[in-house]
This record gives sequence, C-alpha cells and structure tokens, in this order.
Amino acid sequence: MPKQSKSKYICSSCGYISINWQGQCPECNQWNTLEESVSAPTVASNARRSTGIVHTITPLSSVKLSEYARISTNIVEFDRVLGGGFVPGQVILLAGEPGIGKSTILTQIAKSMTNSKVLYVCGEESPSQVKIRASRMEYNADNLFVLSETVSEDICSTIESSSGLGLIIVDSVQTLTSNLLTGAPGTVGQVKETAHQLSSVAKKLNIPMILVGHVTKDGTLAGPKVLEHLVDTILYLEGDSQHMYRMLKTTKNRFGSVSEIGVFEMHGIGLKEVTNPSEIFLSTRLDSASGSCITVIMEGMRPILFEVQALVTQTTFGYPRRTASGFNANRLNVLIAIIEKRCNLNLSNHDVFVNIAGGYKVSEYAADLAVCIAIASSLKNVAVSPNVAVFGEVGLSGEIRKVTHEDRRKKEANKLGFDVIISSSNKTLRSALNSALPK
Repeated sequence: MPKQSKSKYICSSCGYISINWQGQCPECNQWNTLEESVSAPTVASNARRSTGIVHTITPLSSVKLSEYARISTNIVEFDRVLGGGFVPGQVILLAGEPGIGKSTILTQIAKSMTNSKVLYVCGEESPSQVKIRASRMEYNADNLFVLSETVSEDICSTIESSSGLGLIIVDSVQTLTSNLLTGAPGTVGQVKETAHQLSSVAKKLNIPMILVGHVTKDGTLAGPKVLEHLVDTILYLEGDSQHMYRMLKTTKNRFGSVSEIGVFEMHGIGLKEVTNPSEIFLSTRLDSASGSCITVIMEGMRPILFEVQALVTQTTFGYPRRTASGFNANRLNVLIAIIEKRCNLNLSNHDVFVNIAGGYKVSEYAADLAVCIAIASSLKNVAVSPNVAVFGEVGLSGEIRKVTHEDRRKKEANKLGFDVIISSSNKTLRSALNSALPK
C-alpha cells in the first residue's frame, strides 16, 4: 500500500521537528513556535540508488571570472551594498518592515535596468497594483514582465522557458507553495522548499534573483533559519516611518563585504539616492543649541557624521527617567554612571533623553564620547563649538579607547568643516569634556 502523508511540527526558531504539537519547543524553549507542515511521502533512504551518471569535475583554475562579471543596477547606493552589482546566479533576500519601501526599491531597480528584461513574480499583489506603482514612479515598464503565480514548480518552469531574463524578483517568498508539500503558505516547510527550488533555478541559469522576505515583530527574518543559509546575500531595508530616509544594510554577502550601507530618501516618485548622507543628517542642526554633539560612525568602510542630541531636565518624579531613541538604552545607563563617577556631575535628580537625529540607529561604541559630551552640554546649558566632532569608546574607568579607522573618520569630518577632532588622544573623559565645552 502507498504511504500516506503525515503531519509534522517544525520550530520556526531552531528547526526542531516533532510529530506532535507542543506549546514550548523542547530544543530552544521558545513558546508557540511549532508550526504544522504536511509533507508528501518520500522514498526510504535505504532504497535510494545511484543513477549511474558520472559527472565531470572541473579544476577551479579553468573557471573564467569574465563569465561572471557583475551586473550593475545603475543605482550607486544599491551597487555599493552588493559590492559592485549583481553576480550572475546570485540569490538575494531583501527584508524589511511592512510599508518601509521594499516593493518601491525593487521597482526602482527594474526602472534603472532599462537594457535588461526583468521578471516580477507577484504573490502579494495583482499585476494592476504593480502597474499603479510603476505609474506613480513615472516608469513605463517596457522591460518589466509580470507573473502572477504562487506555485513554485510553475514559477520555475516559466523561468526556464523564458529567454533573455536579466533579473528575477519574487515578492514574496512567504506567499509561495510547493506541490511537494500540503502545508499552508509561509510555514517552515513551504518556505524552505520553495526557496530551495528558486535558488537552484537561479544558479542553474546564472540569473540574479531577489527574494522578498517578511520580518517578525522583533525585526528578525520570518521563517526557518535555513532560509538565510540558502541565499547568497541578505539585505535589510530600515528606517523610521516618521522620517523620509531609508538605510539599506547587508548582514551577509558571499560576494562582497558586510555591514555596508546605502542611504535613500523617500519621494513621491520613488527612492532617491543620498550620495553624501553626512550633509543630509546635519542640514538642520542648530549650532548654538546646548546638548548637541557631532560624531562620526563607520558603516562598513564608509564614515558618516551624525548629530547626537541630549536633553537633561529636573525630574518631577522620585525616579529619574533615562530614554534613548536610536541609541542603546542599557549603554546609556552605563555612560550616565561613568559621568557621575568620573566627572563628578550629578544626574541622580535629572531626566536624561538622548536622540540620534534623523531616525538613525547607532550601535557602534564610537558614539559613546559624543553621548557623554551632549549630556554634559545640556546639563551645564553650554553649547559645544560648531566646528567640533568627537568619537571614541568610553571605558568604565573614564578612559577614552581607540576605535577603528580613526584616520577615515577625521578625514570625513575635516571635509565637512569640522577641524577640531576630539578622540582617544584626550585620554580621559574629563579631559574631553574640558576640551569640548567652553569654560
């Protein structure tokens, strides 16, 4: 008798497989992460036999790199993040919050690649909705072909039968299903199988492919972790819905460096490249305001200047508030303790608010010194000189530690008119405060 399909439950966090549903995963101890996946019967492993086909092995020295020349998107910021453009057969996973602009930037890429035939597989939208977005972006879409399909086997067959494709966009991988499985779209098994099939076709035909992925409420990629291993590059489109700027970051890139960043500005007709983000983030700064300090942050090999703002006020409650926007709140508490201990500044009866202007999120410790100086500036109500830029990690002993690429940071600051640099050369936090704040 033929074997019947069986249900299994796979943890979306760690991939643990159970034959019964459980509220808590025994492997990673996460709650409500076991999702049902119904698979078709497969041949037993001991019944598998070799096909008898002998494949030819190829020495790596005979592979010509010219056959795998990068394909430019004609968008400088996007190419920067990829490491110079698409590699033939490259599979890219693009993730971001809902409404952040993922579909917009993909349409922008299709618009800029006028000499390439782009296939847009729309699983979330209808062709008419894609047309509306293209019209809004003033894009005639002569080189854009739309496929409204969610079955991965049919999508792969269509791709293999189509000629001259230069780029494939799949929006999104969580909406696809495979005939090999009977689970609902978005389940662990479906995402894994459909992504594997699409990735295999892209590499077989040497066509770059972009898969759009959803994120969970905590900002991580939805679906199994194996999805991140299947693709060559992972891109995150980030930004604050209250601000017009979008940051494109890479956390994995087999064909280039990681932690590169591309900056875009949202407009009615699409995303516009920001070639010099430092000037944009500093354009509305008030030179005479207290609590403002300029720092230099490295994103990959790219230095960017940001304004760190701090507001220190008398607390009206028994317990002072410490609030951070764009900066780690736990790190802020540590820096406040260092200021109180090493610089003899009393903040125990003051509320402290720290903000990174422009909606950007800073995670580098090089911003420590700027945060401390901004807090001291607001507390004393003394403005930092407008030509001062600072960077450096602040240690628990009050020392200022060196950070990477100091020469690049100084060069970028000097180019924008900041000729006074306060960094690890000041040795201690007390010395840096004395240098930055006029007496």
